[in-house]
Amino acid sequence: MSLASPKYSAVRGAAFSIGIVAARFNEELVDGLLDRVTRELRAAGVKAARITTVRVPGSHEIPWAAQSLAARGRRDCVIALGVLIGGDTSHHEMVGQSVSHALQHIAIETGVPVINGVIVANTSAQAAARCTGKINRGAEFARAALAMAALKKKLSR
Repeated sequence: MSLASPKYSAVRGAAFSIGIVAARFNEELVDGLLDRVTRELRAAGVKAARITTVRVPGSHEIPWAAQSLAARGRRDCVIALGVLIGGDTSHHEMVGQSVSHALQHIAIETGVPVINGVIVANTSAQAAARCTGKINRGAEFARAALAMAALKKKLSR
């Protein structure tokens, strides 16, 4: 992951409805991401009642829930949050690729942007730095969701 995050124009979020799917596996780290995403959305004006959060067991279950939220047609964007940390095998990479492909497919199929906020890290320290540490990926995911929600609205006119 790059440390050079893009610059976003401020987007007023009051008109948007955002869905969030968050995995329970590596829950402390995912909760850190979820807190940062929610704070950034609220700071941009997204009303609490217009943020729907659902929890799933792990990152592999995220696409099904994201599809369900996007297919309802009431979301301007869906954010997927999970944390995959390397171990003795490459399982985390396989799951990360699978989830990434599925989320792209959901966005294209439903017409609802999906932000891939699934962190794939080699170590727990890398994951912590991005979820609860100095690299605020949660805020970045929220800003990306707001930018895509605004673009969706613009292109739908």
